[in-house]
Amino acid sequence: MNKIRHTALWLIVAFSLVAAAACTVEPGSNSNSPASPSPSTSPSPSSEVSQANAIPVTLPVLDAMFSDEAFKSRLKSKIELTDDQIAQLQKIAGDEVARLRQSNTEEQSAEQLSQAEQSRQHAAEAIRGVIGEQKAQDLFAMAREYWVKGSEATDPNKTDKAAAPDSTTSNLPNAVPKDTRVVVNIPAFRMDVFSAGSLVKSYKIGIGYPEFPLPTGLRKAQTIIFNPTWTPPDEPWVAKMKNVSVGEKVEAGSKLNPLGPIKIPIGLPSLIHGGKSPAKLGTFASHGCVGLTTAQVQDFAKLLAQVAGGEISNTAFQSYLKDKTKTQVVKLDHVVPVELRYETIVVEDGKLHIYRDVYDQDTNTEANLRAVLEANGIKLEDLSEEQRTQVLDALNAMSRHPLNETATSKAAVSAPGKAAGNVNPSASPLAAANATADKAEKKVAARVKKPVGKNQKELVIELAALKGKGYPAAVNLDTGAGKPAPPVVVKSTD
Repeated sequence: MNKIRHTALWLIVAFSLVAAAACTVEPGSNSNSPASPSPSTSPSPSSEVSQANAIPVTLPVLDAMFSDEAFKSRLKSKIELTDDQIAQLQKIAGDEVARLRQSNTEEQSAEQLSQAEQSRQHAAEAIRGVIGEQKAQDLFAMAREYWVKGSEATDPNKTDKAAAPDSTTSNLPNAVPKDTRVVVNIPAFRMDVFSAGSLVKSYKIGIGYPEFPLPTGLRKAQTIIFNPTWTPPDEPWVAKMKNVSVGEKVEAGSKLNPLGPIKIPIGLPSLIHGGKSPAKLGTFASHGCVGLTTAQVQDFAKLLAQVAGGEISNTAFQSYLKDKTKTQVVKLDHVVPVELRYETIVVEDGKLHIYRDVYDQDTNTEANLRAVLEANGIKLEDLSEEQRTQVLDALNAMSRHPLNETATSKAAVSAPGKAAGNVNPSASPLAAANATADKAEKKVAARVKKPVGKNQKELVIELAALKGKGYPAAVNLDTGAGKPAPPVVVKSTD
């Protein structure tokens, strides 16, 4: 990714989706980003800022961010931007949004990605042209803060530490929570509910489109909102909708309301909400939110209340849903942390899972692979030559821009002390290395590889060295289709 992509486009972050999405939240109904809990180092709550620095964002998000008056007010007081400068910045973002051609396909062509990159670079240069280099950097820093903290970044009175990461939570990749929390891994299209350190239930989810990505970071759930209303934002994708007008509230229960019967705010710009069809799970399905089916979100809401130390009786639950035109807000007994991760390399239940880099974060790298393996007590060099070849080939195949040549020979050479064949011990180190590389290349050429389809989202590799290690496998997985798993019973927290 270009330097500008990792710099200027941070700015299109958090508040973006507030007005930019089907996940738009009405004022007062929200609660409270890791950057890419990315495989790059994984998303540990304590490394939120560094993660935020690694997450590129999109111009539609920046455009939406300007819809928040608190954010604009802070731009004036902290960075000393004028109304005219803010208006110019808003126009830059708005012009880019007007050119946006949102696609509901899961894959973007190389041409589309290239055009998006050029657009981002142009916008970044234009922003610097309006406010200068120093203020642009200050603006980026403020955007990163929003990316990490969500709506709390604009509220100086927020002192609630209830969602702070547990002090015993590891900063390593694929960290397993030791407390009660919800963990979402974006590339895996999966949401897990932990109670007192135990995984009790998993859900298959839909995620935000690349133009409106699901942010990352440590958020918190404080309320469950039944029969939410929806106010369409002033965005191009809304203009394409029939019978919907920008700024005109869509009532709860309306077929035009994309939020479904329940939403759980997790901090601007995102929600966890229902209303999705089973076909949209495991795909791009929302504008910066976690999407579930109606049945899933009802099940999740009950479980969330339970792990938060309370419970919503079936009678109360049904009464809330019965009157579809009446919005009801239920406050959780305890705040539940919600950790949004972006990890494309995961050791899970003794297997190495490599997910598609859906947001084009360049996370499927050897460096990130090494970090994940070392977090589980092994090194890449500990694997056999064939295993290293298999893993690195898979890593390359699941990147958004796979190379034509594999890193196999490099892997063989970079594994000092590993036998790669009968090499003359009297030969020079360079000759020995070349012989090793030649043998590795011939071995790969002779191997018949199974092609990886462009829509394949995951590759799983079994490695004996990882047996018994890693993040837990899905528990009571709710795929959103078929007969739901039996309800989960967990102990209430004090």
